[in-house]
Amino acid sequence: MKLLEGKVASVAIKENLKSKIESLIASGKRAPHLAAVLIGDDPASHTYVNSKVKNCAEVGIRSTLIQHDANISEEELLQIIRKLNEDKEVDGILVQVPLPKHISEKKVTLAIAPEKDVDGFHPVNIGNMVLGLPGFVSATPWGIILFLEHYGIKAEGKNVVIVGRSHTVGTPLSILFSRNTSFGNGTVTLCHSRTKNLEEICRSADILIAAIGRPLFIKENMVKEGAVVIDVGINRVEDVTAKKGFRLKGDVDFDNVKEKCSYISPVPGGVGLMTIAALLTNTFDAYVRNNDIEL
Repeated sequence: MKLLEGKVASVAIKENLKSKIESLIASGKRAPHLAAVLIGDDPASHTYVNSKVKNCAEVGIRSTLIQHDANISEEELLQIIRKLNEDKEVDGILVQVPLPKHISEKKVTLAIAPEKDVDGFHPVNIGNMVLGLPGFVSATPWGIILFLEHYGIKAEGKNVVIVGRSHTVGTPLSILFSRNTSFGNGTVTLCHSRTKNLEEICRSADILIAAIGRPLFIKENMVKEGAVVIDVGINRVEDVTAKKGFRLKGDVDFDNVKEKCSYISPVPGGVGLMTIAALLTNTFDAYVRNNDIEL
């Protein structure tokens, strides 16, 4: 068993980005610029956004953090997004979710200009992904693709089973792995709560991706010998012995599954780090496209 280490892969991606950005700045270009909008005081959201800001600084991406109380009106937030859309010095925009209940996430998603939608949630970008056109893929699926590419793991001709059909992870991944690309050409099965014979289907997987949001859901009997297992889950499990009162667990029963795998990603230390690396990559790509920069 080999561990798929998110730190190792993400550092390699960030070092490559940093080198490119330094070269562009040395040639007289400005730095890429990401604007992050944070509404309310959700602790997890603050942690995520602060991590993104920190990682931007590490590679030379300028970041602007726009914070507002949870009582901001929907129209005020939409106006902020419109101004960012019009700002030629801003390359990428992300609005951290969840949002307060009185604000429509759908309206916010649609308000972000597709060419600045580095989260990859806008229907235009999703449509471009389906059609194989240039656009932005949401950060977690794209991070998983970059993860496997870093370790030289190809999906071509392999059975890829994805457990979980969310529009942010499972569904985009099913499309990416089935496309005729260097990272695709897999035979994909997308499983969900209505799937029959789930254990049997999972055991057929050469590459098994767990993105169901249920701690330790994938057991040893669901994994075949030599499979590659990617754990997308980040679940808080109560643990009175832990300093914070909980521990982070994935969707995979790591301790019992790991010896059957050729590769497996841990939680934490796996896909989460790659999600941020993918966001940085999307921001850099937006900067290059929107400013007609030749590399």
